[in-house]
Amino acid sequence: MRIAILDDFQDVAREFGDFSGLDVTVFTAPLDDVTAQLAEFDGVVAMRERTRFPAEVLRSLPRLRLLVSTGRRNAAIDLEAATELGITVCHTGYRPAAAAEHTWALILAALRHVPAEDANIRAGRWQSTVGKELSESTIGIVGLGGLGRRVARVATAFGAEVIAWSSNLDAARAAEAGATAVTKQELFERSDVVTIHYVLSDRSRGIVGAADIARMRPGALLVNTSRAGVLDTPAAADAARRGDIRLALDVFDVEPLPAGDPIRDLPNSVLTGHVGYVTEQQYRLFYADAAEDVRAYLAGDPIRVMNP
Repeated sequence: MRIAILDDFQDVAREFGDFSGLDVTVFTAPLDDVTAQLAEFDGVVAMRERTRFPAEVLRSLPRLRLLVSTGRRNAAIDLEAATELGITVCHTGYRPAAAAEHTWALILAALRHVPAEDANIRAGRWQSTVGKELSESTIGIVGLGGLGRRVARVATAFGAEVIAWSSNLDAARAAEAGATAVTKQELFERSDVVTIHYVLSDRSRGIVGAADIARMRPGALLVNTSRAGVLDTPAAADAARRGDIRLALDVFDVEPLPAGDPIRDLPNSVLTGHVGYVTEQQYRLFYADAAEDVRAYLAGDPIRVMNP
């Protein structure tokens, strides 16, 4: 069985997972032509949602029998089509701490101007920015699920007030996380920092739009480490470019971000390349489980199966 490991940008799959004895090919760059480049493979290990597998792509890969997704869910895989085609889709474990920690890395970097100060000191300058404190500020969390609750706990440790909104959030559940449930409008009007932790679905696509961004306080910080689809990123970028808000993004509408994309030159922003989940511990879990998934499938007893 020929196995393709996709989008291993750091070329670490074989370091973190035991693929010995398996016929493995590692792709360290995005695929130019998914159908052509995967035509000869029976199994694929997909890194998160970096490569999409809609129904038309799955149908174009008649040899494909096993598709392993790192993480517990993958919106880029058409599970219904995979099931119809007899393709087994398996998942790996996931460590939620990584993304929550990266959220705080972005918040602190943006509020204390860490990228600018780093560049300044290397260029011989000294103290050119004025930062903002988290203590006694208001942190607004859009989506108080597992990740949102982790972010909320850290916010309270900084001495910030935490408010939260999601479409089904009630006061009791918010209080359990140390937050106060508010309306969506109130969250955007009151928050010094708004951070998004919403699962992307058809219902949540674009759930933070231009009208929400327009309600934000002048100079407030908007953070997205969730999925680009939940935020109207062009509207957010326009607001940052005008100087209305500050912006911290780890996810983008097109990934990898094209070289000439104007967002690369965006002022009032801190940008990282979808690395919220990229840690040694996370990759060790991803690739170890992926190798285990492949071996279990070859033994005729698939594990962590995502489709019926």
